[in-house]
Amino acid sequence: MRIRAAVTESQGGPFVVRDMDLEAPRPHEVLVRITAAGLCHTDLSSQAAWPQQLTPMVFGHEGAGVVEAVGTDVTGLAPGDHVCLTFHSCGACEQCAADQPAYCHSLQTLNLSGGRHDGTTPLSLDGAPVHGGFFGQSSFATYAIAHQRNTIRVPADLPATVAAPLGCGVQTGAGTVLNRLRPEPGQSLVVIGAGGVGLSALMAAVAADCAPVLAIDPVASRRALAMELGAKAALDPTSGDDLVATVLHLTDGGAHHIVDTTSRPEMLRQAVGALRPRGGLALVGHGTEVTFDIMSLILKGIRIHAVIEGDSDPGRFIPQLVDLHQRGLFPVDRLITTFPFENIGDAVAGMQDGTAVKPVLTFE
Repeated sequence: MRIRAAVTESQGGPFVVRDMDLEAPRPHEVLVRITAAGLCHTDLSSQAAWPQQLTPMVFGHEGAGVVEAVGTDVTGLAPGDHVCLTFHSCGACEQCAADQPAYCHSLQTLNLSGGRHDGTTPLSLDGAPVHGGFFGQSSFATYAIAHQRNTIRVPADLPATVAAPLGCGVQTGAGTVLNRLRPEPGQSLVVIGAGGVGLSALMAAVAADCAPVLAIDPVASRRALAMELGAKAALDPTSGDDLVATVLHLTDGGAHHIVDTTSRPEMLRQAVGALRPRGGLALVGHGTEVTFDIMSLILKGIRIHAVIEGDSDPGRFIPQLVDLHQRGLFPVDRLITTFPFENIGDAVAGMQDGTAVKPVLTFE
């Protein structure tokens, strides 16, 4: 079928919206008409570093829409279902069997290889293959092929603009708190970096009755939003104040938990100083190298958590997030700025200059 997709034609090249062709779904695949797609830093960092030999490439990994057709072996989904698309997993390895699909042994191949597990791609342009299958979907397109494992049914009355970011960024932030750190009510939690992932973690902490909840971000508008979402304080790391001393004071001796979304070495080292003994530091940002004084970790018994996709089993966790949202406890819509799909460049600019916390593309 003929579709429109935002294709990256060379390594680091811009998104260009073009007409191309999409195959029919294979036996375990699902054809989804995309109605909204979140833009995530992972899309931009992958686009910048994507191997030239795997271009042209269609990115997009926070799709939401309506099922148009299903493969012959698909169960549990039918045309007309409203769905959220998330990361792909094999369903057969020991991690998937343990309900930890984010650590699937085939994660790289299924999500980041530029095609299906067998190396094929459902996309083509003028008869030539176009790489896709990004996170099992490539949802910067009017239609996408996904697998039944990474297609999660959601209520028909849930706005697609809310459903879309649940598939990656929101479940990463919220899941880091609710699935990995699992704070007890009354424990303190600090979020470093108040973007989409960080504010999702903050909302989850508020929903879990953490106290106090603090945010750290250099952008004033994001600090203000963090306060509106329930933070007791929102701190500017560029103010010149002693950040560690401030956190220690506000948390009465140090945070129980810190979620870092920045991977900035200077912030991570300060995070260690701001934790109380046996506190937990969760790392969810895209990596760089950082060094710690080992004794500073040992003497406080600091626990470091490296987290992918919020330790989420999407089939279980995304419905939990939907329930929290519908109960008014997880206002994801407060993070979202919408952009027409054809204006994807504006969405990229909004993310890069900080004016859009969570850009979401909409499709007519």
